[in-house]
Amino acid sequence: MTTPKGSFIQRDKETYAIVPKTPLGLITPELMKTIADTAIKYNIPIIKITSGQRMALVGMKPEIVDNVWSDLGTEIGPAVEPCVHYVQACPGTAVCKFGIQDSLGLGMSLEKMLVNIELELPAKAKIGISGCPNTCGESRVRDIGLIGKKSGWTFIFGGNSGARPRIGDVIAENLTNEEAIELAKKCLNYYKENANKKERTARFIERIGIEEFKKAIL
Repeated sequence: MTTPKGSFIQRDKETYAIVPKTPLGLITPELMKTIADTAIKYNIPIIKITSGQRMALVGMKPEIVDNVWSDLGTEIGPAVEPCVHYVQACPGTAVCKFGIQDSLGLGMSLEKMLVNIELELPAKAKIGISGCPNTCGESRVRDIGLIGKKSGWTFIFGGNSGARPRIGDVIAENLTNEEAIELAKKCLNYYKENANKKERTARFIERIGIEEFKKAIL
């Protein structure tokens, strides 16, 4: 059977899950109600908040997936494709008393620019943005991480929180929003052109060496 649009098979090999796109984990009351109403209408058994600040709707028979997407009216959140899956971010200066930089503002810019299943990469990639050095956005263990300081953004690349965790390397410091965005695009393009298939950024940096990467990027 062909996999329904925007879904992925579950452990039972019979049901599917989907991840509606909720940039930076920001969800309006209207969208929350839509998700709840849709889950009730189609008897979706599980709604799971993921580590990436998203909500997975789990346990659907394949024949209802298209109708669920139609009722939700959201974009598809990439979940298995080799691309940038999501940007996660702390509240930053929007509400947090510790916030130094606007993590939500920068995060939304990166989300709009990079979270697209048409941006094919060698493997999946995740972005974490933290508005202060407390790094609530898990920036040091994301493929791209940004940490806000008074002098600007610290840019990190090659982090991973999986079975072989890796603290990412600092590539640049004291960046403006615009500089951080440009460097993110440059790093992903170099990774896209030089990494092996299914090679995450952490393993890519371990293979080629961080100095070689910096030399090419900077």
